[in-house]
Amino acid sequence: MTEQTVPVAQLRDSVKGKVLLPGDEGYDEARVVYLGGMDQRPAAIVQPANSDDVSQVVLLAAQSGVPLAIKGGGHSVFCLTDGGIVLDMSSLRELEIDTESRTAWADAGLTAGEYTTAAHEHGLVTGFGDTGSVGLGGLTTGGGIGYLARKHGLTVDDLLAADIVTADGTVRRIDADNEPELFWAVRGGGGNFGVLTRMQFRLHELTTVTGGLLVLPGTPEVLASFVDLLRDAPDELTSIINVMPGAVLPFVPEEAQAGLVVMAMMVFAGEGEPADAALAPFRALATPYADMIAPMPYPAVYPPEDPDHHPVAAARNLFVDAFDQDTATLVLDRIKESTAMMTAVQIRVLGGALARSTTDTAFAHRTRPIMVNLAAIYGDPAEEPTHLAFVDRLTKELQKGAPGVYANFLADDSEERIREAYPDATWDRLRAVKRQYDPQNVFRVNNNIPPAE
Repeated sequence: MTEQTVPVAQLRDSVKGKVLLPGDEGYDEARVVYLGGMDQRPAAIVQPANSDDVSQVVLLAAQSGVPLAIKGGGHSVFCLTDGGIVLDMSSLRELEIDTESRTAWADAGLTAGEYTTAAHEHGLVTGFGDTGSVGLGGLTTGGGIGYLARKHGLTVDDLLAADIVTADGTVRRIDADNEPELFWAVRGGGGNFGVLTRMQFRLHELTTVTGGLLVLPGTPEVLASFVDLLRDAPDELTSIINVMPGAVLPFVPEEAQAGLVVMAMMVFAGEGEPADAALAPFRALATPYADMIAPMPYPAVYPPEDPDHHPVAAARNLFVDAFDQDTATLVLDRIKESTAMMTAVQIRVLGGALARSTTDTAFAHRTRPIMVNLAAIYGDPAEEPTHLAFVDRLTKELQKGAPGVYANFLADDSEERIREAYPDATWDRLRAVKRQYDPQNVFRVNNNIPPAE
């Protein structure tokens, strides 16, 4: 598509919000995203004033055939598109919290951190992801796996209703009783079915958690035992483990900086004796290089972020069913072999409420016990093939023939791996919903699910 194919005049006549073109004040700022290496130049970036604006943009994109990307917090590899239209949802920011019913209506342009901070003022929380700057719309439609997943399930398990603009420009209120099949699909099927503008979430009582970083020696014994302990831990405890070079952590002792470490963010939903008892076995695995665990308000699980940090990485996501000492040895050996600036393997033990939930959603990997993310960060674009080959090889070694991926973490492998996100029955059901609500595949700049033939 070329810039001339975008109906700029019609956009400006149709929407009340901002329409930013190349050269306009605010255009370059609006196309800044979290990931480095993304420099697409949309022909127009629309910051809508309301859902009617969203409807007009969707209709114009459908009629003109230009690619349409949806940008919330800017963490997706699909939130920009060269020569097309970007709907920058960050302009929709209203939040209504009902403390009596413990529910909240949130605009899709809010971030997880903004919502969490506001809800905390009422002693309430909804479980989102692990990063505060992620936009609510994209995170929710993929599923939402974060620090409360073992206690309260996925974000989509707390999604009670939503307003969505479908490909025909219609603004629909969907929930368990109204267009339930579409409601099922958006809870895990990604942005394939429309643009979420507002979402109603369930809130839970929680003010203080016991959490922080625990850094231990990066040995096979420590890593495998850490995973085993997490699988048996109470639902209140969630951890995100990063196996990485100690050299990137200036706060650990010199001996730790010379090798690999197990750096885990620990979050126990509560405090006092139950938290101490749950955390004690992890602290006993080895003498910690650093132990920053302490009671803290829940919003502190989202630390301040450097706005100038835009990493470029070869990244892959997968699920595994076991993580024994041989697997731990393989992970440590591969990290040592990597030639990237920094290589990390992230391990998340799932289970708990996430696995037990009977909620019918399109998220399809509830019974997989462990999720793994691989990242090889580099600076020279010429090195990309080397690091992609590294993460692809390690993905196959860890999967051991049992494919699976979390749709929200698909990267440049999206087209060839999207089927791994959904079993056959789920995939066929999603394609049928896509056929009903988006037969022309207007929403295709994403982890795309094509309409059924």
